Amino acid sequence: MSTIHTNTSNDESQSVKDDLYHLDHDPEVFDVLIIGGGPCGLAAAARIREQAPSAMFTDEEHRRFHWLNKHGKRVALKQTKTGHVSPACCSKPHHYKIAVLDSSDNKWLSRWRRLFSTFDISHLRSPMLWHVDPLDRDSLLSHAHFQGRAGELVEIRGCVGKETSKHQKKKNRFSGGRKEDSVDINQRDQWDYYTPSQSLFCDHCDCVARRYELEAGLVHKEEVTDIRFGDIEDSHFQDKLFTVTTNQSVRLARSVILAVGPANAPVLPEIPSLSFPGHRAAQAVDKMPQACHSMAIPQNQFPDAIVQHRMQDGRQTNILVVGGGLTSAQLSDLAIRKGVGRVWHIMRGPLRTKAFDVDLHWMGKYKTLHQAYFHQADSDEERLDIIKEARGGGSITPAFMKRLKPHMSSGRLKMFEKTALIGADFELCSDGEGGAWRIKTEPMIVDLPRMDYIYFATGIQSDFTTLPYMQNMLREYPIRGVGGLPCLNEDLMWRDDVPLFVAGRLAALRLGPAAPNIGGARIGAERIALVLEEILGRADKDDGSRTPFLAEDEILARGRQNSELELFHYASGTGSKYNCLVEVSE
Repeated sequence: MSTIHTNTSNDESQSVKDDLYHLDHDPEVFDVLIIGGGPCGLAAAARIREQAPSAMFTDEEHRRFHWLNKHGKRVALKQTKTGHVSPACCSKPHHYKIAVLDSSDNKWLSRWRRLFSTFDISHLRSPMLWHVDPLDRDSLLSHAHFQGRAGELVEIRGCVGKETSKHQKKKNRFSGGRKEDSVDINQRDQWDYYTPSQSLFCDHCDCVARRYELEAGLVHKEEVTDIRFGDIEDSHFQDKLFTVTTNQSVRLARSVILAVGPANAPVLPEIPSLSFPGHRAAQAVDKMPQACHSMAIPQNQFPDAIVQHRMQDGRQTNILVVGGGLTSAQLSDLAIRKGVGRVWHIMRGPLRTKAFDVDLHWMGKYKTLHQAYFHQADSDEERLDIIKEARGGGSITPAFMKRLKPHMSSGRLKMFEKTALIGADFELCSDGEGGAWRIKTEPMIVDLPRMDYIYFATGIQSDFTTLPYMQNMLREYPIRGVGGLPCLNEDLMWRDDVPLFVAGRLAALRLGPAAPNIGGARIGAERIALVLEEILGRADKDDGSRTPFLAEDEILARGRQNSELELFHYASGTGSKYNCLVEVSE
């Protein structure tokens, strides 16, 4: 069994060995170990397997590259300069050894699909250009038309050419040659601003996973408990390796990608005055009966069993939904459709309606002035302020707000803005079957009945310093954090000397306000893959092992005599024109 050398004491090191003894030890040393099987993890894995991403190649270059990759090695190649003939070769470029760990299931997007099913969400909130395919920015749109499912696309109104009214455009046109106000999104990009159905998006993700051979046995249902980085005994690798421990096994990896979404577990907000049998402290909020966080709702168990039982008995039921985001609105709508008598929906701030959870300035495919402001910020504290301003707290889409209005008109949904939950007292029922909550709010809601259940759709507060499996990394390779987010380097690495990459929400200080979204997953995957290629390629060169496909420029210059690699770079348009120069001795 390989063991890791760390800076811990002998007693602690022996304790670690004893804890790991009963776990399975994978003999493989993986090039990349991805923690998280959600959209961020899939986007990273697909980008690592893609040799010609859309971020680097035009459509015409794609066609040349893929023809060359498929047919170029089947023919002999003659060098015009030297006359040397290279025989045909059927070998394929090497794929990095990848493994994925996910605590939910051994399939991609398992937790993501479960939440969509639980909330009965039919369509995504994100636009068509946000997907996990690195090959083509219009891949999701093409997939919809190819599968004959274009009817499942719904326009996100108010984005394309709708910012200026017809009257205003006409007024501007006849105002002495005054130019029309510019819009955020060009009319040519209108197809980008449709949203796909949940099933269409998942099918597209499955298609991406099949294309890049990311299915069979790649995702393992295991919960990560510890990550360490250091020298390994009995290893032929000269560099340090990661030792990733789960509840079932121990694996070694040359690099790790942390793609865990918000990362932290959902926590219920503190209530100043909280009382229920056995507890009379606000700190006991996580033990509240007949209450849960929206992210902790069991699949196909909404509303809760006790609410369903009371509905079946013909009793009047009331539930309280706390939160001001789209998830809270989805729960309120779903509860009414499932037969709950009345839903009381409260939120601390004002009711905000907007198409996306970030402003339109951050949605375009081109860099904008706002993105430039973010990347030129003087400090991470300033970047955090920009992120908070751009996201602006929870919001509901105009389309979903239209769905809630009939419920409000009928009186089955009561919505209160700028209202805080300040007290909750749980009283047991006389029949011994559960109880009900007596609620206090600020300002007070008149005639508020007792609540059969409370759902908190209050989001998840990320704080990387509290993650249990990161404690050893924080102790041995400490980095600074701002607002619960790590201050990574610009390549999304933990530190320059630690190839631990971070994607998703935890990389927001480097990616911007859209980091938690699918678009941020794709941008992060692009950055990570480019650096991984350099790091793993350099390590392979140092220890004399294989050279990965599309290696760094210095490897290309040194191995210029390789005609296959030369043809590939010429046809695909990569590399530099100066690579053709040779050193001439004086």
